[in-house]
Amino acid sequence: MPTALTIVFVGCTIFLSHWFASLFARTKIPDVLWLFTIGLIIGPVCGWVKPENFGAVGPVFTTITLVFILFESGIDQRLEPLINSLSGTAKITTYNFVATCLVAGGIVYFYTDLGLLRSLMLGSIVGGTSSAVVTTLARVFPMTDRSRTILVLESAFSDVYTLAVPLTLLSAYKIGKVDVAFVTGQMIAAFILAAMLGIAGAFGWSILLNRMRTLQNTVFTTPAFVFVIYGIVELLGYSGPIAALTFGVTLGNIDVLGPPIMRDAISRKPISLNDNERAFFSEAVFLLRTFFFVYIGLSVRLYDWWPFALGAIITGALFLVRIPVVRLSVPRDTSPKDAAFMAAMIPKGLGAAVLASLPAQQGVTGGETIQSIVFSIILCSTLLTTLLTFLVDKTWLAFFYEWIFRLTGLGKRKVGEAPEEPGEAESDYAEKFSAEFESVKKENAEKKD
Repeated sequence: MPTALTIVFVGCTIFLSHWFASLFARTKIPDVLWLFTIGLIIGPVCGWVKPENFGAVGPVFTTITLVFILFESGIDQRLEPLINSLSGTAKITTYNFVATCLVAGGIVYFYTDLGLLRSLMLGSIVGGTSSAVVTTLARVFPMTDRSRTILVLESAFSDVYTLAVPLTLLSAYKIGKVDVAFVTGQMIAAFILAAMLGIAGAFGWSILLNRMRTLQNTVFTTPAFVFVIYGIVELLGYSGPIAALTFGVTLGNIDVLGPPIMRDAISRKPISLNDNERAFFSEAVFLLRTFFFVYIGLSVRLYDWWPFALGAIITGALFLVRIPVVRLSVPRDTSPKDAAFMAAMIPKGLGAAVLASLPAQQGVTGGETIQSIVFSIILCSTLLTTLLTFLVDKTWLAFFYEWIFRLTGLGKRKVGEAPEEPGEAESDYAEKFSAEFESVKKENAEKKD
């Protein structure tokens, strides 16, 4: 593509992204879906642009975008909902990862010749969720702070599993031995040490921030410092996304955390970000995420129809198993509508695409098959996530999800409220679901007539 035409495309994409955002505010159709579609059209469909055209810049760009999104999301997290969400986050992250490994790995094991270890390797690669997609969608749909925080933290914490387990299984396949104790130790170290380094970096930067503001053009120094922390943590072999998220959370709550904790340690009082800096980070995230989702779309590779079909089947199974995962993970007083949104948000991101490329790069037999199936899961899960969240927000599908969660006891009333009659909630939601479904059928029949 000529340079002038590329520049025109970049400018038009930015304008379109703003229009998609305004369209989302009116219709609740996520702008992510349109950006993803643009990437599909210019990439695998028409073949105008390929990921290889970006060289080493592509992975660097996606990493920078991920760091920005996690950091900016952490700034907006307040401590109270964060603390209240930790228990649910640990459960849903672990349960979802295990369920995904078993379901995806089991389907691949029975329908391909990859064998048990390589099938579980594929399952572990897609065991997490995309931080960029989840963070974007969770912020714009009507959810409580606790449920929104659980989803955002799950997308970040799942990196601990999706980095440690696939790499360990890859090593185990090459040497023919699995070390469970080593895997467990790696995951615990990756989480705790990455979080500690992120927190320490935030406290240190909050002290230097006042001095940095005396210089000119320093608004970008904060994300630059986050890049440094992320890179150091990754070089040490821990989770950079966890460090970026905890850095943002700590810096966003430094006015609460700082003085009591640091009073006896140092004399300088930490300071927080000002409104101009927060506005800049918000604009930067909007710009980066625009091209991030376009890049994801053009990175999808559609080779043989069978791996693509198998990836679609696996995606459907993962969305079904997500329902009991959410029910087992969230507190009983979680609203069924929140649980419905949580059940609909399991997109797989570019991190899965990068990990899926490793088996083929390292000469693992069947590595190309693993890569093709994972790319299909990334595409199908992202499209289905955007579709289901829209349907849950706007159509009768919400009543179906809520009815299931009500039947299993979710949405328990608070202390002091009048108790429900046995079966009251279930019958109410069944009636709402039936009425809504009949209404949709009637509208469709009228259109046909």
